[in-house]
Amino acid sequence: MVKPIVTAFFAKERVLTESSDAAKELYNQSRFGVIVEDKVELSLIEAYYLMQKGRLKLTNLRNQPMDETAFLKKALRKEHNFWTRFCVFKDLRNRGYIVKTALKFGADFRVYDRGVKPGEDHAKWLVYPVKESSSFSWYEFSAKNRVANSTKKRLLIGVVDEENDVTYWEIRWMRP
Repeated sequence: MVKPIVTAFFAKERVLTESSDAAKELYNQSRFGVIVEDKVELSLIEAYYLMQKGRLKLTNLRNQPMDETAFLKKALRKEHNFWTRFCVFKDLRNRGYIVKTALKFGADFRVYDRGVKPGEDHAKWLVYPVKESSSFSWYEFSAKNRVANSTKKRLLIGVVDEENDVTYWEIRWMRP
């Protein structure tokens, strides 16, 4: 079955789809974006992922087509750590997980176990994407773990190497 291509427009820091059944299907079937009025609002990462998959055609506010390269340049300027975050998002989505933003939890993403959709159950992990060459202090590490523990989620660090491959480290509290 050929999946329809959804048209959307890029305005400053958000991507808004057309009002169509195909756009709503992106949300209903795969939980991309959030429903806003009769359209689906996508994050920049979701939009770029769908463009790469051939599922999204993007235009600017002047209704001029926007290709992946032009969109990526804008996204890299708009969002800190966009590429590292995108690599982790793409890897998780390609593995069959639903990935949503986790700003209210102080993390980059919340990830639902395979087959679970938001609203049906809680996310299993809070995910922090990092470059292999980056570092953080024990205080920052402890804070991330504390947030995950207090929200009853597991902490997952997605480490992106120079080849854009992702390795995951799951961290949990343990009582001896």
